[in-house]
Amino acid sequence: MQKAYKLLAQAKNISHNHAKMLIDKGLVRANGVRLKLAREEIALDSRFEVQEIAKPQILYQNKDLLALEKPAFIESYELESFYKNDGFVLLHRLDRECSGVILLAKENSAFLEQAKVAFKKRQVYKEYRTLVSGIIPEALTITKPITTHKKHGFAKSRIDKNGLEAITHIEPLAIQGKKSLLKVVIPTGRTHQIRVHLSSIGHPIVGDKIYGGIDYKRLLLHAHRIEILGHKITSAPPKELEL
Repeated sequence: MQKAYKLLAQAKNISHNHAKMLIDKGLVRANGVRLKLAREEIALDSRFEVQEIAKPQILYQNKDLLALEKPAFIESYELESFYKNDGFVLLHRLDRECSGVILLAKENSAFLEQAKVAFKKRQVYKEYRTLVSGIIPEALTITKPITTHKKHGFAKSRIDKNGLEAITHIEPLAIQGKKSLLKVVIPTGRTHQIRVHLSSIGHPIVGDKIYGGIDYKRLLLHAHRIEILGHKITSAPPKELEL
């Protein structure tokens, strides 16, 4: 007997983290039975079937820039794999459970270098939609520094006065019962920044199991709009985040 994710990684020649992700998303069957736990002990001679991830929708494309519609529960690097042979690489990442617009750029292009500079100089406009617990009656800005700890492929951030600068602008769009639908803009891009900042003011995102959000089928955070080097790309939010 051996842990399922280790056998899958060996059988498919993929990393342990990739194997865990496939199992966690319910995409793997062992001997005809869908696996539920990556650490489940199964027989060494198990036969695996892996459901393929659908190719993402293209929101915009030219010779240097590719904007994709990232579904929730898909890792950013998985989307890159569809276009790696075409020479496109990720410009940035979104959390696994976050949906919305994500950008790739042509490798070794002048545009890629310009885009990297734009991100570094905070010249990229990044707007999100999210639903949080509690009532936020007016716009506000959170500027609490953030520290991130990474261990065994898992990242978690926290507020830390000695951490990195993080800026989150929040604007309420609608009140839904005891929840607030928000427009969020982030000049900085720390790991889990929006999630940590909203949790720190007592308004965690719905579905955010890591930072205290109420239970839901997914994290209700969507990358709605991004503007970079004259390009403006928008992704329609899911129905839970519509006005």
